[in-house]
Amino acid sequence: MLGALSLLVACGSAPQRQANAPVVVPPIAGIDEPYSLSTHRFEIADATSDMIGELRVTRASNEDTFTDLARRFNVGYEELVRANPGVDPWLPREGREIVLPTQHLLPNAPREGIVINLAAMRLYYFPRAERGEPQVVYTFPIGIGRVGWATPVGSTTVTRMTRNPTWRPGPGVRAEHAKDGETLPAVVPPGPDNPLGTRALYLGWPSYLIHGTNKPAGVGLRSSHGCIRLFPEDIEFLYELVRPGVKVTVVNQPFVFGWHSGQLYMQAFDVLEDDPRDWKKAQQKLLSRGVAAKIQRDLKSRGASIDWDAVSRFSHAPRGLPVAISRADVSYESLIAGATRVRNALPIGATWDGGGGSPGQEP
Repeated sequence: MLGALSLLVACGSAPQRQANAPVVVPPIAGIDEPYSLSTHRFEIADATSDMIGELRVTRASNEDTFTDLARRFNVGYEELVRANPGVDPWLPREGREIVLPTQHLLPNAPREGIVINLAAMRLYYFPRAERGEPQVVYTFPIGIGRVGWATPVGSTTVTRMTRNPTWRPGPGVRAEHAKDGETLPAVVPPGPDNPLGTRALYLGWPSYLIHGTNKPAGVGLRSSHGCIRLFPEDIEFLYELVRPGVKVTVVNQPFVFGWHSGQLYMQAFDVLEDDPRDWKKAQQKLLSRGVAAKIQRDLKSRGASIDWDAVSRFSHAPRGLPVAISRADVSYESLIAGATRVRNALPIGATWDGGGGSPGQEP
């Protein structure tokens, strides 16, 4: 198995929740698609596959924004924007087809514990598989550190976990607020004004946490001071799965490769603005004969070939959708045309119950 390869060559059983009753958006005349299933838990029945989920498409209602759709379908705001170029995120228009980026290539990282890909703004959790049982993976959209407050890359562990945490903002955060004329208290108690939300996982990196939020619209954006934030319902779900000591791996992979059904796929994301790596050189290295030969060996064993023009094309116009690059006849358009159409309603079995949540950026 090739695994999920980064373009930068240089460099238990789950708690079961009762399914929520679907919260239905006012129907659109003539539209009768099925409900979507939840998009946060997957079984990897085929150990040779690097892909989970399936691409879905829904239709916007008159009152929808991308913030609404992101929360409803448990995807990130930037994920939606990237998957739907040219669509107004604040007024997508009633009846407009919206691509839901609910199919993912697993990052090039060990499949254990928590794995975070910053470029994708997505978290994966791989619980220990029981003997004879398929590997399970949970995935959630995340918010990450904004420019100047980058989330670190590397490996650490969850050192402790807290319900209803108290927030103690550091000196840098308080100084930033002071410049804006705000006096931020040294201690923010649990409650609706606490930006950590209702759950927090403290990491071995001082001052960095995986936590909830009191402003869900910040999920799927670079909107934190370096912490990883999840939707309130997702952090509560994840909190019940993990325990102190679980490994946490953070990577920054704007381009990921992986195998599925005998085809080599690529999933491209936007390079983060403050990524110091020279991606032009990295891309050239990928396309060099040496790297191509490495991939070609695996392609040959599978009887497949690769379209390097497609690699270049998809990496220069990333949409965050896995697309086959071992075929010459694949485009984003053909991929979307074959996607499953689903009703614009809360998915069956979703972590969210359809209530609460307000837009805005956390302090």
